[in-house]
Amino acid sequence: MAAEKGPYRAWAGARGPSAGGRPPSGRGAELRLHGLNAVRAVFRHRPGDIRKLYLAQDRIPVLQPLLKWCVANRVGYRVVEADDLRKLAASAHHEGVVADVLRREPLPLLEWLEGHGGGPACLLWLDGVGNPHNLGAILRSAAHFGIAAVLLPAESGLALSGAAARVAEGGAEVVPLLRMPDEPDAMAALRAAGFCLAATVVEGGADLFATALPDRLVYVLGAEGEGMDRGLAARCDLQVSIPGTGAVESLNVASATAVMLAAWRSRRPR
Repeated sequence: MAAEKGPYRAWAGARGPSAGGRPPSGRGAELRLHGLNAVRAVFRHRPGDIRKLYLAQDRIPVLQPLLKWCVANRVGYRVVEADDLRKLAASAHHEGVVADVLRREPLPLLEWLEGHGGGPACLLWLDGVGNPHNLGAILRSAAHFGIAAVLLPAESGLALSGAAARVAEGGAEVVPLLRMPDEPDAMAALRAAGFCLAATVVEGGADLFATALPDRLVYVLGAEGEGMDRGLAARCDLQVSIPGTGAVESLNVASATAVMLAAWRSRRPR
């Protein structure tokens, strides 16, 4: 199939099947991604979920394996101009490629725990984090340090977006998002599975670098502006803080996450 110029031409080729063999349930079942590493990661981990592809002319050489797959599986793609990519991605940071893929819904925490064995594991509980760029940066750090999953509260509206996936640089495909039940049930289930819950507070917590961090740990992270909810922090098993000079009030939530994950990983056998 030849690549077609222009974003409004008819597609040549039918959509390929999803990895699970189920057709999408409608437009809402798709997510529009942009960014080279984000799209490459989907191709690497779940190519059958790719539905459409748009790319700049100069991205053809580097995306040859993906384009050949599209041809073999009758998934339409088009070469378009940079301004068209900007409109499709709703961002100037498209990096020359945009893809429509099937959206993966967060797995229920209780279901994930049933299938997850023992041994060292670190999870991230995002309490109030709402900025997609922070979510993307957190997923990137989580992927780098081998974190098992990111937990979303039952009432949280946070979800993976194109912007978050681009910032995650492929991390969104390897770190699962899990949906928790209500707070008491989530805490009980995590503790029953052997996890210690550590609230991350700006001040008043134990020194992160001088505190023993258990093999099975959940870092509970507060909102970008308001920080950790005091009631939730008090219900955790441990409170930790990142020591600093005091020249600034605190680190951005994504930067703080990277520091905390590095602290936990540094104490685990490689």
